Amino acid sequence: MKSKAIFNWSSGKDSALALYKILGEDQFEITSLLTSVNKEFQRISMHGVPVSLLEKQAEYLGFPLIKMELPKEPTMEEYREMMHKTMTEIKSRGVTHSIFGDIFLEDLRKYREQQLLAIEMKAVFPLWKKNTTELIHEFLDLGFKTIVTCVNETYLDKSFAGRILDKDFLKDLPENVDPCGENGEFHTFTFDGPIFKSRVDFEIGEIVKKTYPKPQTDEGGEDGEYVFWFCDLVAK
Repeated sequence: MKSKAIFNWSSGKDSALALYKILGEDQFEITSLLTSVNKEFQRISMHGVPVSLLEKQAEYLGFPLIKMELPKEPTMEEYREMMHKTMTEIKSRGVTHSIFGDIFLEDLRKYREQQLLAIEMKAVFPLWKKNTTELIHEFLDLGFKTIVTCVNETYLDKSFAGRILDKDFLKDLPENVDPCGENGEFHTFTFDGPIFKSRVDFEIGEIVKKTYPKPQTDEGGEDGEYVFWFCDLVAK
């Protein structure tokens, strides 16, 4: 009998490729997708994608969707508490594993594993330590389609928001930007591919600038703000 697992679905390319690989291995029964959503704006956290498109993704992937609704700007403690409550409830349904699309961020993997260990669940990382250049080309060669919904101005300018991620996009990336955006340089919305029953249709809306204050450390840290450009997607 296969172990039951929850899949942490961001709506983007890494999640889509990780899910593709997990389904191909056929070792887990995926009970549902789990996505963090901004409760006030009803959009996927960091990706900025409307919940209506997220729900279409889940429908066309064929999995139930669990939305973890977060406050507008949750503290780390609030996030931990909500995640602990959500995962404890999921575990009560016989789920033993939690699957992520992370690739090489060691601190993030350690954090996820520690939080799950506290409730005796295990983390799974099907893309872990894979070459990101090879991964993104595999993603494209498999026929996945994805659009860039958010860029961090520290790494990329406004013109990258709203572009389809294809081989021309990859050629235009500065050398210091990971091709999978694994350092948070950009985020995506995957709308078609081999694991979808149908294409998720949408229209491209306006490009919106948003700023966030840089977090302060115990030593004070530097003042300032992070600038992000979001491409709004409108469900058809």
